Amino acid sequence: MGSVRFPGKPLVDLCGKPMVQWVYEAAQASGVADNVVVATPDQEIVDAAAHFGAWAVTTAPDHPTGTDRIAEVARNLDAEIYINVQGDEPLIRPESIAACAQVLLDDDSAELSSVYAECAEDELDDPSVVKVATDLEGWALTFSRYPLPFPRQPRREPVKKHVGLYGYRKDPLIAFATWSQTPLEYAESLEQLRFLEHGYRFKMARAEATPVAVDTPEQAEQVRRILAGT
Repeated sequence: MGSVRFPGKPLVDLCGKPMVQWVYEAAQASGVADNVVVATPDQEIVDAAAHFGAWAVTTAPDHPTGTDRIAEVARNLDAEIYINVQGDEPLIRPESIAACAQVLLDDDSAELSSVYAECAEDELDDPSVVKVATDLEGWALTFSRYPLPFPRQPRREPVKKHVGLYGYRKDPLIAFATWSQTPLEYAESLEQLRFLEHGYRFKMARAEATPVAVDTPEQAEQVRRILAGT
């Protein structure tokens, strides 16, 4: 609720529902979740979740990242796999959530998962759009706000845009919250780099990106027009 650019953002009304409800319903519609939990430090969100029938868990208010918040929940809620769906993605596709989970369901050797989509030309130099480079088997090599790879030669494949979904098994998730912020994580302000710097790997899957996440009131209005079909 304390977003600097958009105070009260999680509960902004989007065509008759608070934003967090759209995200919750997308997670339910993914078909892979035994439980969908709203993790929040804010009582207003807990109350709103109760109103639309969601299970909400109150967490500490000072977590530096969303993964730290999920780790707190995981310490008290046992599960095989945890999927982190960010609360400012009201247009997140249920199929993308399912794709993130399916990586871990299909590959017992994978401890972390995420998804990517094709990066549009007008997003290549946008630092708010995170890119990911993968090896030939789909494991993430690194994430960056800079376009990857650098086009010293003409690109043979599209740049991969990271879609901000994360899947974790419990052990690396709990470990994450015990580590200090790492150098690459600090430089790029990307929490997933903390895992890479500690030797863990993300298995990536292709999925659909969302048209827009909500960081500002203007983006909320854009989402309303999309939801209304105008």
